Amino acid sequence: MNRIILSIFAVGLCFSVGQALQCFKCDICILNLFQTKVTCNAEEQCFSGVGKAAKVMEINTKGCLNRNNCNKVTETTFSSMSNTTVYSVNKTCCSSDLCNAAPGLPRMSILHLALATTFMTKVLV
Repeated sequence: MNRIILSIFAVGLCFSVGQALQCFKCDICILNLFQTKVTCNAEEQCFSGVGKAAKVMEINTKGCLNRNNCNKVTETTFSSMSNTTVYSVNKTCCSSDLCNAAPGLPRMSILHLALATTFMTKVLV
């Protein structure tokens, strides 16, 4: 009886319940304000893309991307009424939930905070 239970347990370990990857998505990210959360398909990973047109105007994009297209530079075209702009977009992938979030703001160390406080008290007093 114990062998049967052990066998069933061993077979059960072979069948893992998969959970889909969640990523942030925005077609054109402006200050990371208009992001939504999406669930990727099995063959996709989260990505963050950074692109520039004529090395001037930067765009950011996020979402799910097929693994075969990860870590590549692609060209994306955006059209408006007046013109069409071609951006070279570098798409970088990651594979954990919501890993394509914006980087956090830099943290102030205690030393910097103490120096800033001391300076401000000298100036204001």
